[in-house]
Amino acid sequence: MQQMTVQRPAQPPKRDPAPSRVAYKAHRLWLTPFVRQLARVGIPVFVVTMATGWYLSNPTHRFAIVEKAQQVRRTVEERPEFMVKLMAVEGASPVVDDAIRQLLPVNFPISSFDLDLEDMQAKVAVLDVIERVDIRIRPGGVLEVAVTERQPAVLWRAASTLEMLDATGHRVASISARAGRADLPLLAGVGAQDHVDEALALIAAARPLAQNMRGLVRMGERRWDIVLERDQRIMLPEQNPVQALEQVLALNQAQDLLARDLTVIDMRNPARPTLRLADPAVEELRRIKGLELGGLAQ
Repeated sequence: MQQMTVQRPAQPPKRDPAPSRVAYKAHRLWLTPFVRQLARVGIPVFVVTMATGWYLSNPTHRFAIVEKAQQVRRTVEERPEFMVKLMAVEGASPVVDDAIRQLLPVNFPISSFDLDLEDMQAKVAVLDVIERVDIRIRPGGVLEVAVTERQPAVLWRAASTLEMLDATGHRVASISARAGRADLPLLAGVGAQDHVDEALALIAAARPLAQNMRGLVRMGERRWDIVLERDQRIMLPEQNPVQALEQVLALNQAQDLLARDLTVIDMRNPARPTLRLADPAVEELRRIKGLELGGLAQ
C-alpha cells in the first residue's frame, strides 16, 4: 500500500520586535526636550501668530480694534474719580493768580489723564515772579497750583525801566514809578543787578543814614557810591566797601561830618580819606584865607 505524504503549510517568518532604524530615530527625536517644547508651544504659537497676522492684514479689522480700544480707554479715563473739576492757586497774589490762570486755560471738567502736569509746571515757572511751583491733583478733583513768589528786595533803575529784584538779583517785575515801591532801596548803574547781595550789606551797614540815603550807584561795574540828600556822595572802594563805610559812620558820629557843607567823601583809598567841599564853602574858605593873608601883610 502506498503511503501519502501530507505537506504542512509554510510557517510565516517571525516578526522582528525591534523597531526599524527610521522609527527608532523618530522616537529618539521626539523624546528630545527641544522637539517636545516645539510641538507643545512653538507650533501653537506659530499657528496663532499666522492667524492673527492674517486677521490684522485687513485694514477694516485694524480700525475696528483701535476704535474699540479707544472707547474702552475713554470709558476708564472719564470715570468720576479721574475727573478734575476746578483749579486752586495757592500762595499767589491776585495779580500772579490771574497770570497763572491765563497761562493755564483749562476747560473743566477734564480727565486727569488729559493733563500734562510737567508741561503746565514749566509754563508757570517761566514767570519771573515765581521762585518755585508745584502742580498736583488733590483728592476731590482739584488741580492745585502751589507757588512761592520771589520777594522784592531792591529797585534797580536800568536804562529805561525800573525793575524789582529779589535778594539774589533775579528780576521780579517792572514798575512804572519809584513811588510804587518807595519802601525798597534804589540801585542804579550797569552791573548793579549782579551785586545785590553786596548792596544789601551796605544798606544794612548804612542804617544810621537811612533817612538821608537816596540810593546806591554802581560805578564802572567795579564799586559803589552811596548817594545822600543834599547831593552828598560817599565814594566807596572796590575792596571791603562795608569797612570803609563803617569808617565814615564813625567819623560822622564823632564830628558830625555829614552835617557839614560837603559834597563828596572819597573813601576809595581808605588810608587817605578825601573831602570835597561845596562851592559856597570853598568860596567862604577862600574869603577867610584872604582875610588872614591881608592881616598878616599889615
